[in-house]
Order: sequence, then C-alpha cells, then structure tokens
Amino acid sequence: MNPLRILVADDHEIVRRGLVSLLKSHAGWDVCGEAQDGREAVDKAKALRPDIIILDIGMPNLNGLEATPQMLHHNPQSKVLILTITDVDEVVRTVLDAGARGFVLKSDAARDLVVAVKALQSDKTFFTSRVAEMVLGGYLGRDEPTADGKSSLPALTPREP
Repeated sequence: MNPLRILVADDHEIVRRGLVSLLKSHAGWDVCGEAQDGREAVDKAKALRPDIIILDIGMPNLNGLEATPQMLHHNPQSKVLILTITDVDEVVRTVLDAGARGFVLKSDAARDLVVAVKALQSDKTFFTSRVAEMVLGGYLGRDEPTADGKSSLPALTPREP
C-alpha cells in the first residue's frame, strides 16, 4: 500500500516542525511537503498532489480560507484539514463551504490531530468537539417556525421516533 502523503502549511515554523515530527512518527504516513504561507501551500499542493493537506487559516500571502478552494480545484481528491486557533461560527461555515473535510483547533491538536488525519484517510470528516457542537447546533437551529407556529421540518412518521 502506498504511504499517505501529507502537506503541512503553517506560517509558524515551530508549529510546522512539531506537526511534521508528530506525523512522521506514524508508519505509512509521509510528509511530502511543507509551506509557510498560503501561496506556497497552493503551489506545493498543485505540484505534489498530497492526499491530505493540513492548513492553518491565518497565513500571509493567501489565507487558508482563500487557499482551500484553489487547492481543491487543482486536486479534488485531496482532503483539507484546517488547523487553527479560530473557532468563530462564521469562519467554520466558510471553511466548510470552501470544501474542507476537517477542522481541528490548535488547542486540541495534541489530542485530535492523529485521529483527524486517520478519519480523513478513511474518507470521513473530523471536527474538534467544540466545532462539532457548533456545526450540529447550527444545523439543528435551522428549524424556523412557520407563520402558524409549527415546525418547518417534516413530521416524523409513526415508525420513525
């Protein structure tokens, strides 16, 4: 089986080196490239065609929100995992709309990064618990009452409860 090819993009060298070290310690995972800004990440993703791209949002020259759709345009088979300090609802929605398959807060990275990469490797999604609650809450919160005060969602049939 071919190794899982991973590109790591973060503008903070110490963070990037720590991520690379953690990822390289797993058998079957190959960190095929590193980038220190968004433009370099897009260029390397295009040239290296990694399976997974771990991407910080707040990078110079092109932020992760702008880089994600560009990377996926050139490499639709790649999966983007966002790693950031930002858990603002609007940012999470924008990242998901851009095509990212995972979202890990840097504060949770020690616990969640390896699990997140494994999830994406298995064609699943992964969200840090706080982000997952936010996404689910936003989804469930879409039940806007109609003019007569009833739920806008379809009612369950007797077999569904």
